[in-house]
Amino acid sequence: MSESAMPPVVPADEWEAARAELLVAEKEATRALDRIAAQRRRLPMVRFGEYTFTSTDGPVTLRELFGEHRQLALYQFMNAGPDAFCPGCTYFTRNVANLDGLARKDLAWATVSDMPIEQMAGYWKTMDWEHIPFASSAGTTFSADCGAGGGFLLNMFLRDGDNVFRTYSTGQRGVDGLLFSNTVADLAVYGRQEDWEDSPAGWPQFPTYG
Repeated sequence: MSESAMPPVVPADEWEAARAELLVAEKEATRALDRIAAQRRRLPMVRFGEYTFTSTDGPVTLRELFGEHRQLALYQFMNAGPDAFCPGCTYFTRNVANLDGLARKDLAWATVSDMPIEQMAGYWKTMDWEHIPFASSAGTTFSADCGAGGGFLLNMFLRDGDNVFRTYSTGQRGVDGLLFSNTVADLAVYGRQEDWEDSPAGWPQFPTYG
């Protein structure tokens, strides 16, 4: 990045006019997202089978991951093989916070992966993720049944008694948009500084997981 790789400097009234123009677009996007959220809340749901995962305390079922809550957000962490860990899933999990806030909305959070439980437990300890519940889905068809295809996916579930239903799922940019650090970086002049972004010439940009 050179010293000249910065936005142009303009008088305050010109900046205010440009900011007001952008605000119109931002409000349009916000209203569009509100409409999408309303549509999402009206999705039908599908009954989901029972699965038994492996936790550090022994077997744990999909139903048990809810705890006493009616809703569950369940992230499928990609299995990259022995002694390897998906950088994207790692970056995502580093952003998982305020689970107490979710709990107040009757929503539990957990992470599962087709990694063996010993590999997950070691990584959780290394990364200081003890606040994030996790279990291994290795040996089950859960990942395939969700359509994760060996990748990562966020599923949303609702329970009615002991019956579990899937209400929503998202991956790729749908997951990417949930990250606190990305959301804040998107507001900064240099953005995320990733090489896929549409940025002015000279802006700092690097490989996404470099």
